[in-house]
Amino acid sequence: MRSLFAKSFGGLSGPVYLRHFIFGAVIAALLISLSLSGNHKANYGLIVFALINTVLYPYARFVYESVVGYIVGNNQFYFNAVAFLIAKYFTIAMCWAFAIFVAPVGLIYLLVRNSRNPTV
Repeated sequence: MRSLFAKSFGGLSGPVYLRHFIFGAVIAALLISLSLSGNHKANYGLIVFALINTVLYPYARFVYESVVGYIVGNNQFYFNAVAFLIAKYFTIAMCWAFAIFVAPVGLIYLLVRNSRNPTV
């Protein structure tokens, strides 16, 4: 029997988690480097917040992609690539910034899904 931790935090596949973790780590690195630059003291609360959000970002992104996938379905949209990239960067930044609040929804969903499916 798998633990609650493995059923929730282990619910995403390794490559998916790693891909989103890298995106989150880039945001955290930029934010921490901005925090540490200059002549002022380091803001350790901001650093801890950045690290927590980086770890939780893949689960927040999972929630976002699940909701968007449910709403959009199999439809395809064609529009300007620049607008698409701006929207993509915006959604990445918003999912990262609110990961501490959104990720628990994804973790609970993964826990319930993996508890019902004993093969996962």
